[in-house]
Amino acid sequence: MPNSSTLNPSVRWDSPGPGTLRRWQALIPGWFAAEARDLPWRRPDCTPWGVLVSEIMLQQTPVVRVLPRWEDWMRRWPAPADLAAAPTGDVLRAWDRLGYPRRALRLKEAAAAITARHGGKVPEDEAELRALPGIGEYTAAAVAAFAHGRRSTVLDTNIRRVLARAARGEAAPPPALSRTEYRWAAALVPEDEAVSVRWNAGLMELGALVCTARSPRCTACPLAADCTWLAAGRPGAEAPTVRKQTWHGTDRQLRGAVLAVLRAGDAAVPRGLLVSGREGTASVPESLTESQLEALARLRRLNPDPARMDRIVTGLIGDRLAQENPEGLTLPD
Repeated sequence: MPNSSTLNPSVRWDSPGPGTLRRWQALIPGWFAAEARDLPWRRPDCTPWGVLVSEIMLQQTPVVRVLPRWEDWMRRWPAPADLAAAPTGDVLRAWDRLGYPRRALRLKEAAAAITARHGGKVPEDEAELRALPGIGEYTAAAVAAFAHGRRSTVLDTNIRRVLARAARGEAAPPPALSRTEYRWAAALVPEDEAVSVRWNAGLMELGALVCTARSPRCTACPLAADCTWLAAGRPGAEAPTVRKQTWHGTDRQLRGAVLAVLRAGDAAVPRGLLVSGREGTASVPESLTESQLEALARLRRLNPDPARMDRIVTGLIGDRLAQENPEGLTLPD
């Protein structure tokens, strides 16, 4: 359950009437069965480990980018024990450009914990899932539901938005998930376990494909006839959305560019090459691969400030995404 107890007094926590809720609990699973995307982690033959991997990869990353990485990952490491035994450098290379690479380290740590504590089987209990490295409230609930068929309260951004609109007439949910919202949403989950799984998956898919943040397609929504927000004229639909931070010029971009150099080969890259700007004079070892040289050229075209780059390189080492030896930097062993 979320820790935040901060409430917005203007938020109404109205629930649909019993008849409406029963209708929704039938409509959402039916809509999902007809309209859901065919994703490999949703197929009956997908293992609980495959579901867990997908949930970690999908955090802040679009499905289209996750698909090829997930498929490659599952070919390489089809079970937790396989990933737990893999060299960290190989894991970071396989993560490729999904972003937020610390997720890859946490997933490897979770695989080691699953192997050591649970005999290589992904736990079914939410509390045991939350005890794994890198697994929070949402991921534990999602894995319990989608990997093990458990009744749980899965609340991602999409689900929260659909419920805020349909039940409460609000264009968007509060910025932070509170205990009150969690309990309110939990009361809407069908009691039947099998139906509850399709309810959670269906609401999530509805928010991703139809009840989107910017361009909701209300005419295609199975809840349109009962939607409080639609009946009220979609108030707040034109409200400006929070502007996301641009990628160019951020520390994230520079961290990614450094990791791209390290992923491109096994040869150590001298720190001076990574922290110098476009006019850097550090000598280039002959051991660097062509791919590393190309990635290094891309990094230099960003013309970063040397002091900033030194801080970024130090941060990557501190985050265990890189290691340094007398010859330079490499991915961790």
